[in-house]
Amino acid sequence: MTQTLMHSRFFSGFLHLQRRERSGFLTSFPTQRRHATILNKDKELTFRVVSCNKILDSTNNSSSSCDKPINRTDTSTLLQTLGASSEGEVIVQPKDDYEETWDSIFWRKWDAFVTFGRPYSVLGSIIGITSVSLLPLTSVGDFSLAVFVGFVQALIPFVCANIYAAGINQVVDVEIDKINKPYLPLVSGDFSMGEGKAVVSATGFLCLAMTIMFGSLPLFLGVLGYFLYATAYSVELPFLRWKTKPFMAAFSMAGLMGLTIQPSVYYHIQNVLGRPMVLTKPVVFATSFISVFSAVLAMIKDLPDVEGDRALGNLTFSVRYGQEKVFNICVGIMLVAYASAVVTGSFSSLLICKLVSVIGHTALAFLLMLRAKSIDVNDPESTQSFYMFAFQLLYAEYVLIHFMR
Repeated sequence: MTQTLMHSRFFSGFLHLQRRERSGFLTSFPTQRRHATILNKDKELTFRVVSCNKILDSTNNSSSSCDKPINRTDTSTLLQTLGASSEGEVIVQPKDDYEETWDSIFWRKWDAFVTFGRPYSVLGSIIGITSVSLLPLTSVGDFSLAVFVGFVQALIPFVCANIYAAGINQVVDVEIDKINKPYLPLVSGDFSMGEGKAVVSATGFLCLAMTIMFGSLPLFLGVLGYFLYATAYSVELPFLRWKTKPFMAAFSMAGLMGLTIQPSVYYHIQNVLGRPMVLTKPVVFATSFISVFSAVLAMIKDLPDVEGDRALGNLTFSVRYGQEKVFNICVGIMLVAYASAVVTGSFSSLLICKLVSVIGHTALAFLLMLRAKSIDVNDPESTQSFYMFAFQLLYAEYVLIHFMR
């Protein structure tokens, strides 16, 4: 069964196998860690496959369709032909006549940049900033060009700050990522260390420079706080490197996603509307709930990374107390947060807000419990999928905060 392995333009390190039309069916590999061998003339280059599906036809030949990152040790080989595979191995033959063009180099670097910025985190920031920017608006008449400009002024610096936070963590954590996340650009070779540092420096400078240029004090303080939290979380300096201190790591995540974005964006838009800076129920709830939720995300984030953290002496909660105990605590805290949201929403003076907030948070809590029951805490792929699911819950919360009135 011969198929073509092509480089994706959308996610760095993703190689997709396009199946030719013929009979066959798709089944999942039972484990996360698989390896593929690249035959390149006289030498073999090893891929680390994070997740694959196996295609079996009636002759029991098989191939793989990799939908998650793999660690490419030969990044110049972008077009290859798949021959046969066994239960845990994929054999790939590079095409001799393939030459990398400027177009393919550009898209390969773009893919690396997207992965370097951690797109699920950037998406969370975009959704959060969009949602919080709408909180101060009380009528259709509040929509204006000035408000849209204010929204853009908040969005771009925070996205740059988000990329800075993701990037500086990868620059500092290359050795840990070689074990935990070998598909990330600095480890896989898609980005050189110089390129990674250049992106970090540029985005760090831009996020602060733009907020100074915009002249909004709430926005500047929020982005500055985000920048400082991200730096303290990652850099190896006295009293810093908070990611190695479990309580400070949780505090950092709460600061990055809860204590900075919500109040700073809200009061920035309030300034654009010419209104006084007063506390309101929606912004207090959003800041409190998302701060707690984000602190839990910090603990969930470490669940799939126990192997590398333990090897390099990073004593996270999961390393200290075990993955199962930490996982149960995380789910418990999230359920308590949802219960608090249900109680808070039930006191709303508006019936529609009361119904949506109570039913919405109850539904999310129910989905959380269902998903938690299916998680194998000892399987890195399973806990990583739960981390992504927790981000989806966070995205949904940015909708529900508008009904906490």
